[in-house]
Order: sequence, then C-alpha cells, then structure tokens
Amino acid sequence: MTIRLYDTNARQTRDFVPLTAGCVSIYLCGATVQAAPHIGHIRSGLNFDIMRRWFEYRGYDVTFIRNVTDIDDKIIKKSVEQGRPWWSIGYENERAFNDGYAALGCLPPTYEPRATGHITEMVEMMRGLIERGHAYEADGNVYFDVRSYEGYLELSNQDLDDLRQPSGDNETGKRDKRDFAMWKAAKPGEPSWETPWGRGRPGWHLECSAMAHKYLGTAFDIHGGGIDLIFPHHENEIAQAKAFGDTFAKYWVHNGWVTMSGEKMSKSLGNSVLVSEMVKAWRPIVLRYYLGTPHYRSMIEYSEEALREAESAFARIEGFVQRVVEKAGPVEAAAEVPPAFADAMDDDLGVPQALAVVHTTVRQGNSALAADDKEAAVARLAEVRAMLGVLGLDPLDPHWAGETDRGEDLHGVVDTLVRLVLDQRQSARERKDWPAADAIRDQLNQSGLVIEDSPSGPRWTLGPR
Repeated sequence: MTIRLYDTNARQTRDFVPLTAGCVSIYLCGATVQAAPHIGHIRSGLNFDIMRRWFEYRGYDVTFIRNVTDIDDKIIKKSVEQGRPWWSIGYENERAFNDGYAALGCLPPTYEPRATGHITEMVEMMRGLIERGHAYEADGNVYFDVRSYEGYLELSNQDLDDLRQPSGDNETGKRDKRDFAMWKAAKPGEPSWETPWGRGRPGWHLECSAMAHKYLGTAFDIHGGGIDLIFPHHENEIAQAKAFGDTFAKYWVHNGWVTMSGEKMSKSLGNSVLVSEMVKAWRPIVLRYYLGTPHYRSMIEYSEEALREAESAFARIEGFVQRVVEKAGPVEAAAEVPPAFADAMDDDLGVPQALAVVHTTVRQGNSALAADDKEAAVARLAEVRAMLGVLGLDPLDPHWAGETDRGEDLHGVVDTLVRLVLDQRQSARERKDWPAADAIRDQLNQSGLVIEDSPSGPRWTLGPR
C-alpha cells in the first residue's frame, strides 16, 4: 500500500513517505474571517477532511492544523466600513466558518490557532531573519529581502525579474519593490502590537510560517490550500520558513476553485454563494456530495442543475441503504473497503473513481434485493458503508442523524396522509382499475414523492427537487 499525492512543488505525483513512520502532519491555510464563508471556502476544508480520513483509514496518526487569519487588511477594512471592532467581525465569521465545516461533516482539526494568539512567535521569527540577513526594518515595517533567499519562486515557477509583488498601503522604505512585508507599522485607529521595531501588526504570510513552526516544528509532511494561494502566500511562507532554518513542508497539495461563469467564487467579486444560505435550500449531506466528490484538483462550476444531479445520485445510494436496513435491520460497515476503492483513493485521492465503485456496489446490492438475496444485499451494504464512511457520506453515521430528524413533526402527518392515498391506490389495484391506480401514482410523483412497490407493500420517499 502506497499513497500517492500530486506535489505542486515537484509538478508530479509522488509516493507519500512520511517524515515519521505511521504519522502524518498537515497544515491547511484556513479561514480569513472578514466575512461569512461561501461554498468555495468550505470546499478546501472538505477536500482536506477527505484526505485526513483516508490517511486515518490507512492507519496513520494524523495531526491536522487549520489556522484562522483573524487580522489582516481585509478585516480592518470591514471594521471601518461597518463601524465595528475588528475582533467582533473576526469572531463572528470564525464561528460562521466552523458552523459551515460542521454542517458539511468536516472533522474538527487537531488544533485551530488564531494568528493574533501568536505574535510572540512572529517576533521571534522576524528577529531571526533580520539576524541572518534575510529581513530588514524600515519606517517601522519589517520586510523580507527576496533576493537573499536563493530558492524564491520555485513553487510558483516564476522569474524574479518579471515578479509583480502585491503591496499594501504605507509600505514605505523597501529596498526592492519585490520585497514583501512581514510586519506593518501601526496606523492611527488600527490594531497594533508592540515589537522591537515599534508597534504594528503582522503580515499575512508571516502568520502561517510562525504557526506552522509552532505546532508542527521545523519540518512537516503536507501543506495544503487553494491554488490561488500558491503565489504570493505559499511562496512567501516558504521563503520565510526556510530562510529561518526550517525544512518546512515536504509536500504541497492544492485544491481547485468553485467557479461561477468561469470565474473563481469570491467575496470581493460578489459572486459567492454563502454556506449558511445553501444549507437552508439543500441537505448538507448533498452539499458534501456535490463539493467533495469531484477530484480535489479540478474546478467545480457552480449551478443548481449540477446540485440537482448530485442530489439524485446521492438519493440512489441513500435509497439502497434504507431498503436494506428495512429488510435486514442495522448493518455494520465492513472492516475494509473494496480493493478497487482503495486503489482509487491511494492514487492522489481519486474520489471520482472511488465513487464509481460505490455506485457499482449499490447496483449489485439492488440486484440482490430484487432477487431476494438478503445475505448478498447485506454484504454490499457493509461495503458501501465502509466506503461512504471514508468520504464522510454515510447516511447512517450519527452526524447525519439530525438530517433525517429535520421536520420529524411533519413527517408523521405527511406519512398518514400519503398512506391514505396509497390505500386508495391499493383498492384500485385490487379491483383491477389500473388507470385509477396509475393516476394516483402519477399525482404523487408530481407532488415530489417517489412511490416504490416492494414485497412488504408500497413505500414513499421524497424525490429530487
């Protein structure tokens, strides 16, 4: 068994060899909490949740760090616009992110550090970089000298002569316009912390380098994030950490975007779809299926049609699970997933190929049900539950139990009404009035109910919208 991952830095798929046998350390760039999360933000957390689950299935002890950027230019700008304290905005949106992660079934990280809780570590890193000649102070700012680090831009594969480094306001005193700010001098009315170079606040890139060092040490296995973070964020993280003396990340793994009309979903572009609104319109487990089943490196073009297709596909899986449980009672997940599923997941987390194995197994299970082969149907369900468990999509998992409970007060009422109509349909069938029976079934289908005749009698489920 060898897990293989596409390493952005190597530009190829590599065998995963952990730094410490049996252990995996992962640092994921998490939320910048200037606003509530859209589904593009949550996709990243979800992709790495699946990665974590697969490593754990394979027997690894996983340390998973997902940071919170609770101070940066965007948060300060929102504070001014809204007339609210920066920390109030940050905390409110941090909770919204965590609610979104939890709603879609993401396991909590091992640690979730906030940037503002690690100013001491940032000061220590800047001091070390200045002493080593990789950074300098100017006008209360601290800049990283990009020419001092030979490996700069290897991750993004750019040419230093052509580099256009993003810069913020009041970044004065740079020796080279390509240098980037690690620390920004205090401005009136903005949050600031005391340092040997005066009061100020951290730059975004410094925050992650310092927190990764704090929680994972000088070297760790995997650094993750969206492809938009390759430059400047991850490139600058590498420069700071390695110039400081850390080995830093061994593998770099990046997920694709969720797009709308071909553009990255973004709060700044105003084309985002908030998670808080999506979970009102769609079942969270369906959203997880929609966001988590494409390959993590692919782009997802958002559309309601695609969501409906995901809903229908998951309904086929869920329907099989429900039918077997009704027939045979509770079925535990198998101890191991089918070999084809494992092969797909080992190959750069090939979830689409793994999901094809799930659907094939469901079809086999449905055939067993049709043949009244209870033993085979139970065996297929055990395999399906094992696979869905890895993907965080097992409808029988306690996490999703609340989904089936939503609207439970109405469910009993609806069930009684539907049963009355089904009794009328059954009476029509018994007197061989097939047109009347078919008309009742068609009317129920048009109302959004799917009627299925089974050996134990008709059963109804909600169909796809």
